[in-house]
Amino acid sequence: MSDAFRAFDIVQLEGGVPTLRSEIVAHEEPLELQINGASVAVVMRTPGNDEELARGFLLTERVVRSLDDVASVRHCTVTPDPESDGNIIQVRLVSGVAFDLERLRRHSFASSSCGICGKATLENALGLAPPLDDEARMQAHHLSRAPAQLLLEQPTFAVTGGVHAAGLFTLSGELIAAREDVGRHNAVDKIVGWMAERRLNPEGHALLVSGRVSFELVQKAAAARVPILAGISAPTSLAVRMGQALNVTVVGFVRGTSMNVYAAPQRIVR
Repeated sequence: MSDAFRAFDIVQLEGGVPTLRSEIVAHEEPLELQINGASVAVVMRTPGNDEELARGFLLTERVVRSLDDVASVRHCTVTPDPESDGNIIQVRLVSGVAFDLERLRRHSFASSSCGICGKATLENALGLAPPLDDEARMQAHHLSRAPAQLLLEQPTFAVTGGVHAAGLFTLSGELIAAREDVGRHNAVDKIVGWMAERRLNPEGHALLVSGRVSFELVQKAAAARVPILAGISAPTSLAVRMGQALNVTVVGFVRGTSMNVYAAPQRIVR
């Protein structure tokens, strides 16, 4: 069975009548990210493409400026706990490349804490990633077809209904990479890691996510320098504000021929 899902015996109730059967659910495991031996983050993810996830995290959280700063990314092969097997990624930076461990830990807290205000979050994002200067243009009809294309590349969702997806599209609407995960931000990091490994220029591309658009996703798009971020559901208010501040095009409710453009609308054309 795929690492992306697991089977469980369940009780299904139909009209109050119980039936025993097997149900497939999305697999979720913690992944610890270590940099030069220091633990910097634990993310809950769907196993698979872990190295891409780590590389994308390094870039979108601005731990490194480029993959040229990274000497190696690999799974830990020796763990003290069998439960940790396959769930630790070790990153080694190139000699002489420094990173701010405390800043990274503070930023991870700010991303999940209700006590951090929107203004502070915006200032932090602007400090990490400057506004985009990208003249990319995408025709609306190309973007409107993107959700159907992405859905065809979601095998784990097809059997579990329990994971999100992110897709990378050209401006002509071609899907060139898709990744699934229990977390939208993880799926985006996997895409960014895939792009970085191939030294793919982010200009002239668009990201589509299968759910809502949060401020973390806008921040990651800006850090990766992808000019267009769209979702099939709604953006949050902070996502819109961040899109405006970082000049990232934020599109929501991409459904059929309809969509709402909340920030940097000049990139979506007829």
